[in-house]
Amino acid sequence: MLFALFLAARCIVGTPFVISFLVHKWRRRHLSMYSCIEEFLQNQNNLMPIRYSYSDIKRMSKGFKEKLGEGGYGTVYKGKLRSGQFVAIKLLGKSKANGQEFVNEVSTIGRIHHMNVVQLIGFCLEGSKRVLVYEFMYNGSLDKHIYSREGINSLSCKKMAEISLAVACGIEYLHQGCDMQILHFDIKPHNILLDENFNAKISDFGLARLCPLDNNTVSLTAARGTIGYIAPELFYKNIGGVSSKADVYSFGMLLMEMASRRKNLNAVAENSSQIYFPSWVYDQFNEGKDIELLQNAAEEELKVTKKMIMVALWCIQLKPSDRPPINEVVKMLEGEGESLQMPPKPFFCPQETPTENAGEESSNPTQSALSDTTT
Repeated sequence: MLFALFLAARCIVGTPFVISFLVHKWRRRHLSMYSCIEEFLQNQNNLMPIRYSYSDIKRMSKGFKEKLGEGGYGTVYKGKLRSGQFVAIKLLGKSKANGQEFVNEVSTIGRIHHMNVVQLIGFCLEGSKRVLVYEFMYNGSLDKHIYSREGINSLSCKKMAEISLAVACGIEYLHQGCDMQILHFDIKPHNILLDENFNAKISDFGLARLCPLDNNTVSLTAARGTIGYIAPELFYKNIGGVSSKADVYSFGMLLMEMASRRKNLNAVAENSSQIYFPSWVYDQFNEGKDIELLQNAAEEELKVTKKMIMVALWCIQLKPSDRPPINEVVKMLEGEGESLQMPPKPFFCPQETPTENAGEESSNPTQSALSDTTT
């Protein structure tokens, strides 16, 4: 009996100490994370964004009154600067990667300005509070406009083509127009924002990587991105290294969705051959058939959509070496679709590749001319 009372007393006295110890460890780990972020900010001399206090952020957003959306890294609210300019305020949630997504955003778009990249106006770091302030994009994200609703497309075929070229130009700037190469790793409809005139801008650099311009490949410890847009080399190491071609692949999947107004991967498709839409589209084109979505299109729309799909098929080739670099993609989108040759059939994974074609190189006639610039 006395022994049982001793154990009970020991547990009662010891538990608070254990809790205190765990809280102390948790606080030290998180304070260390935020001090690292603070140190990073102090060392950045070429940042353009303004540093705001948390009270400024609350005033701008009127106490986080108007919610615009929610994503994997936080919640976005509408705000207003003293000048009257509207802004989008992203309140970051609990960090899953030691605050790396905050550092990625500030270190990439915090030092650049381009018409096809969303502008980071400012940021806030106060203890555990991490906030990013962007220019406000009146027409939201592209995913809200891509897919048909009740048979009505909100954007014309011509406007879709303009948006696709703008996105490609934005990626080209990230890859080749800065003093460091910026690999986005999360190009998808949700991360393409549209202003009041439907001009497209790339956003959300939480997964981005900075690397020297002369680096052909980067080393990653794990795949990053969104399923359906992640380049296969991030999963299958035997098809080629991870490089800027990963963004080309993601752009190709985005381009295919823009042209077809539907998801590329649909497990509940009526026709099993359409589960992986790019392969089905390729077969239709190869057999000289017009796919269903083009049957009632005007001649000009038909030409534009076919060109977008053809460029997309080049971008989503399984091997990175078979994809064009992004500057060549821009030229393809700017040029006439009739000059494009049919690419090899795209496959979802190496296991699907026919054995007789496994060792064959791309038949693209421009590929040899581009061999010095491909990675």
